[in-house]
Amino acid sequence: YKMANKIEMFSLFCVIFTVVPVVFGTKGSNATLPVVIWHGMGDSCCNPQSMGMIKSWIEKQIPNIYVHSLMIGASESQDMENGFLMNVNDQVTMACDKIKKDPKLAAGYNSVGFSQGGQFLRAVAQRCPNPPMHNLVSMGGQHQGVYGLPKCPGNNSTLCDYVRKLLNYGAYVGFVQNRIVQAEYWHDPMNEDEYKAKSVFLADINQERVKNPVYKTNLMKLANLVLVQFTEDTVVEPKESEWFGFYKPGQAKEKYTLQESPLYKEDWLGLKAMNEAGKLHFLGTVGDHMQVNETWFIQNIIKTFFV
Repeated sequence: YKMANKIEMFSLFCVIFTVVPVVFGTKGSNATLPVVIWHGMGDSCCNPQSMGMIKSWIEKQIPNIYVHSLMIGASESQDMENGFLMNVNDQVTMACDKIKKDPKLAAGYNSVGFSQGGQFLRAVAQRCPNPPMHNLVSMGGQHQGVYGLPKCPGNNSTLCDYVRKLLNYGAYVGFVQNRIVQAEYWHDPMNEDEYKAKSVFLADINQERVKNPVYKTNLMKLANLVLVQFTEDTVVEPKESEWFGFYKPGQAKEKYTLQESPLYKEDWLGLKAMNEAGKLHFLGTVGDHMQVNETWFIQNIIKTFFV
């Protein structure tokens, strides 16, 4: 009887240690975990030349994987427009709701955000921990904001020019700040106090007003936070924002790194602890903004963090 018990316990032990690596994978990722994608400004969920292409890259590398490309709105055109004109906090709430209601994401998921989708998915990680996000990849996300009018992508020049005019009028004016997406991560180093007081999105998720312990706790649940900077970026000003760097206060020339910032030194978001634990990754890819190389993406993102 005792021998039988020992055999059963040994068998259970073997099963646990066989199954656990399959469930949790390497580097906190998992081949069976689905992937959530959030597009950038001027793009939509399902453009075959952008997010559709990224989706196909992932599907080719990981057979039978489920990829959910977030659509914010009732149609692709509305999704694109909302990337300019819908309050970011409302977008994040909508994304959280879509993720929570998708039964294929119930056990958790990996995520990759492109351009502004990078900081939007970080807000999802901080505000909506269920279902759990395992790995977050930010491709050119502006985590300390921008201080420069956005360059307008191809077919969306009319709408984008309208946004540029409103930002020029005043990014922190009430109706602009509450309605124009790019104003909500506009970070004016000449007016840090106004930015911190009036930014309805970025200053909140970066803990620059009230320190919300839930944000820190939730972000630290990530297995990996991967920050990708486009080394030749001419769209994001400054491009260092893609690695949580920015302009030093009072001017727009000298810059600081994440490690030099109070956000890191005082660990407002847990990034220091994550870095020391090997969970924070800084990657660079050659090219201008959103020039994603397929070979690089497969090797450095899909095979490293999703498989």
